[in-house]
Amino acid sequence: MKPTLFLLAAGMGSRYGGLKQLDGLGPNGETIMDYSIYDAIAAGFGKIVWVIRKDFEEQFRTQILSKYEGKVKCELCFQSIDALPEGFKCPEGRQKPWGTNHAILMGKDVIKEPFCVINCDDFYNRDAYMVMGKYLSSLPEGSKGKYAMVGFRVANTLSENGTVSRGICSKDSNNYLTTCVERTKIARVDGKVAYRADNKEDGEWINVDENTPVSMNMWGFTPDYFEYSEEYFKEFLSDKANMTNLKSEFFIPLMVNKLINDGTATVEVLDTTSKWFGVTYSEDRPDTVARIKSLVDDGTYPNKLF
Repeated sequence: MKPTLFLLAAGMGSRYGGLKQLDGLGPNGETIMDYSIYDAIAAGFGKIVWVIRKDFEEQFRTQILSKYEGKVKCELCFQSIDALPEGFKCPEGRQKPWGTNHAILMGKDVIKEPFCVINCDDFYNRDAYMVMGKYLSSLPEGSKGKYAMVGFRVANTLSENGTVSRGICSKDSNNYLTTCVERTKIARVDGKVAYRADNKEDGEWINVDENTPVSMNMWGFTPDYFEYSEEYFKEFLSDKANMTNLKSEFFIPLMVNKLINDGTATVEVLDTTSKWFGVTYSEDRPDTVARIKSLVDDGTYPNKLF
């Protein structure tokens, strides 16, 4: 069974200043996700699923989905802050989405095969899809709890225009993930890579080695992941601190750490030669456009993808 590519495209784009998922950065207006899908198809993925906000469905269908008609199977699902388990109600005043693992949960009814989760605004590069596609395609049918993530080096994932969010990872001697902690404020400070303690604006800067592996939200799961996530999300919402904090988020690393720690799953850290770039901030755009042009000029990608 061919794996599915699951794109997280419901982000509000507040730091970028608009719907960066739909921003044309390639020579013919291609978005970053267009390059992701092109690479995924080449790597053997057989279906594309997006999770988006319902309010820009029409624009998304017109501008994005129409490109892929007849080329690959496509489906949409929708993330809403009101999409909660039975018995739970969204706190009054909450506007922020519930986070990346909540977004994954929105795909439970349309994804029945091994799948790779990515951010739609991150350019992961072709080798990352090849190694993940190979891993997922080689899983025996019915596999459970054997997951993977592509590990990037933190120094290769920074923005010159502000802090970024990354999952700081540790792994054992067999390349299995032991911990992944979401750090929402990572930057180069005084020449060294560092993150803010406790993810706070005024937190102490803590240095990390430049080669520290990080998660760029390129994960490989099997459908049993939805079941585990549903149950743990109920626990998350039952915690009063999470319900009263209008900015609390149900992150993928939170779920993954639980499954690793209780022995339910293993996560293999896949090595890649790929170097990440993206558009966290609007100031990142010119460099991203230039990098894509360079890849087109050297023949890595055709001038027109689809």
